[in-house]
Amino acid sequence: MITLGVIVLVVGLFLEIPLLTTIGTILAVIGLVLLILGWLGRAVGGRKHWY
Repeated sequence: MITLGVIVLVVGLFLEIPLLTTIGTILAVIGLVLLILGWLGRAVGGRKHWY
């Protein structure tokens, strides 16, 4: 999700589309939060591990 967020963010910045920039930022932040929760050992979405 972080990668998708960064790609959408970059495309939004290059094409100067504010909606894509906003969506990319939100996706990247959500991805980082989920990554941090996974590192802390918290269950994300009811699962401890994602394979």
